[in-house]
Amino acid sequence: MSLARLAALLADTTRAAFCTALLDGRAWTAGELARHAGVAPSTASEHLSRLIDGGLLAEERQGRHRYVRLAGPEVATLIEDLSSFTPPAGTPGGPPAAGSPAPRSLRESTRLSAEARARTCYDHLAGRLGVTVGDAVLARGLVTEEDGPTLTARGRAWLTDLGAELPPRAGRAGARPVVRTCLDWTERRNHLGGAFGALLCRTALDRSWVERIGTGRALRVTPDGERALRELLGVELLPA
Repeated sequence: MSLARLAALLADTTRAAFCTALLDGRAWTAGELARHAGVAPSTASEHLSRLIDGGLLAEERQGRHRYVRLAGPEVATLIEDLSSFTPPAGTPGGPPAAGSPAPRSLRESTRLSAEARARTCYDHLAGRLGVTVGDAVLARGLVTEEDGPTLTARGRAWLTDLGAELPPRAGRAGARPVVRTCLDWTERRNHLGGAFGALLCRTALDRSWVERIGTGRALRVTPDGERALRELLGVELLPA
């Protein structure tokens, strides 16, 4: 796809809203996305078809229902990276969250604050939580940034002790990298993605160290999660 065509796909506010909503890593129905963006179902269907044809979204059909999700982690990375170029809060025209206008209600403001504290970025941890975990992983030598982000032998041993396994193909040619950095659009610093970042997020969810808040991307660290992060990574989270 040409750069101009890609830019045109994401230049529409409705399509941008769809893509940022899908950064939660889950599949949404066309109706759910239509309600999220405040557009008619027919309008949503037209926009979704363009995003699917452009390779940004993948479609799944189950009976009468049509589900869509981001086409893969590389698309999620693209959306998150582009979102980081939006002006930060407090600057002229700068929204408090990428891809969305200023909060229109207390409920929306609360959601944006929760997402800034901790959220998923497709399938890895983001927000202050993601950046803090990334800093701790680097400080403990589990990942090194020399010659690009790399999982160290110490990091692989740490995963073994944790009882977590990377996908067999991670890091091979044509497969997802083991570690990559992802610029966080609220913290304006890097958090960790790639297969390693996804494994950390999945482990945290599976072991109830974090839990989702409602149906969006925001996460809440549980008391068990606070203990695990402190014991495993020396992370002391600041009160919300």
